[in-house]
Amino acid sequence: MEIVEKAKKWLDSQKVDQETKNAIQTMINSDDQSELTECFYKDLEFGTGGLRGIMGHGSNRINKYTVGMATQGLANYLNENFAGEEISVAIAHDSRNNSRFFAETTAAVFSGNGIKVFLFEDLRPTPELSFAIRHLGCKSGVVLTASHNPKEYNGYKAYWDDGAQIVPPHDKNVITEVGNIQSIDEVKFEGNKDLIQPIGKEIDEVYLEMIKSLSLSQDAIEKEKDLKIVFSGIHGTGSTLVPPVLKKFGFENVTQVEEQVEPDGNFPTVVYPNPEEAEALSLALKKAEEIDADLVMATDPDSDRVGIAVKNDKGAFQLMNGNQTGSLLLYYLLRKWQENGKLTGKEYVVKTIVTTDLISRIAEKYDVTLYNTLTGFKYIAEVIRDLEGKEQFIGGGEESYGYLIGDSVRDKDAIASCAMIAEMAAWAKSENTSLYDLLKQIHGEFGLFQESLKSLTKTGKSGAEEINELMVKFRNDPPSSLGGSKVKTLIDYKSCEEKDLVSGVSSKINFPSSNVLQFITEDGSKISVRPSGTEPKIKFYFSVNSAVNDLESYDQTVEKLQGKTNKIMEELGL
Repeated sequence: MEIVEKAKKWLDSQKVDQETKNAIQTMINSDDQSELTECFYKDLEFGTGGLRGIMGHGSNRINKYTVGMATQGLANYLNENFAGEEISVAIAHDSRNNSRFFAETTAAVFSGNGIKVFLFEDLRPTPELSFAIRHLGCKSGVVLTASHNPKEYNGYKAYWDDGAQIVPPHDKNVITEVGNIQSIDEVKFEGNKDLIQPIGKEIDEVYLEMIKSLSLSQDAIEKEKDLKIVFSGIHGTGSTLVPPVLKKFGFENVTQVEEQVEPDGNFPTVVYPNPEEAEALSLALKKAEEIDADLVMATDPDSDRVGIAVKNDKGAFQLMNGNQTGSLLLYYLLRKWQENGKLTGKEYVVKTIVTTDLISRIAEKYDVTLYNTLTGFKYIAEVIRDLEGKEQFIGGGEESYGYLIGDSVRDKDAIASCAMIAEMAAWAKSENTSLYDLLKQIHGEFGLFQESLKSLTKTGKSGAEEINELMVKFRNDPPSSLGGSKVKTLIDYKSCEEKDLVSGVSSKINFPSSNVLQFITEDGSKISVRPSGTEPKIKFYFSVNSAVNDLESYDQTVEKLQGKTNKIMEELGL
């Protein structure tokens, strides 16, 4: 059996520890081979978020050896790609169980391959790692994190010299290098301590100063410096730098959620450490109600995503989804850039294909170019790299609660986002309005866009096959109508084709191939379907919209659009 043979290679390795070998032998000897299959039926691959998986034993698990092999492959590629040059890398990690151990393992392997390592002395946010790569002139970098996944997971995000996650062709080339390693014994786990340099507060200070330079409304902050802010790092890295950056911006009334300040990879107060989930913000909302706060913010363990809550027109706290927060941020940035006389005609913003088209309408008003990319922030960073020195990046984001302001970082940045969201709230308050009312005003001007996400979790080998079957079904037999409107366009990002379902005419689209389908109806609804690149899920994104005749009918319009979304979900069998 191929899986058993694969497992036995680990048993034969001179570098695999005895505890791991014992665990693998137990799986081989078991009458139930399901665990062995799940641990060895494939090798972990780089997806939209790098290497990510459940911690455990085997080639399909995150452990010292899969981390080591990934690092050896990356080191081989760096030494080949930058032959003759001085090569350095930066490494950071979050609060997850084993993250420090994996970071030190990664540092050892790089240094064992003659590569200089800048290793953060303690946990740090992912965006700071991206910043450090550029600041220190590194050729690459790694952060050990599984972002917002459950506690059983960990991961390995690899970055290139521009501070962005690795994209084609480098990602595939690294995988090829990893694949060329025939045995774990080829990994140089024995490091060179002379090549490992600790870094910390000196990078923090430069990073925070960079974020401070992004501020657009210091006068509003001065006026509203007592804005009541509740913040939670949800047991992750956010607590290290969000409070300091808010203080640096001038906010003097920040309350942290005490139960969630301490880093803890078990995330004891939440089911999932994901600010996209309402449950993860429950303690922050409770604290906000206690002190009558103006704004609630919470970041995920590696601080690349932020969720917020604001008071609605009834005085109750309301969670904003990623599309709403992103639309508010981009509107604020473009409006202030215009008011401050900074728009010259060469500026642009970026979003992903599953992120709200409300941002497109906002960009159009301010005569700022908008670029769409595939899902995954590395593609946004790729646009920034390609346009560097030609056009000016203002900001961008994706519906999954990740935003970037300015181009000093090349990944989503919840530290900078928290600072700018707080500034935006202060600005709104200084204008005698609120973020909730500002969003309603935006909807009144540009149209009410309402987005929803439905995910189906399908775990393991059988789940992966089921997800593939669903994609094949939707690709070969697309729905003819959704929500009472004909489906007029099918966009298949795998074949890079856009098909007019009325005329039958197809045309090519200028995107890299990706397993994503989009159905666009005659009334402007858009439904996107894609397997997740980081979790065992298939995701359905729904976007419906309507003009708002007057703000008095706003709530009725929201209900009408929700009803339409519910109908589409039913039609798709969800």
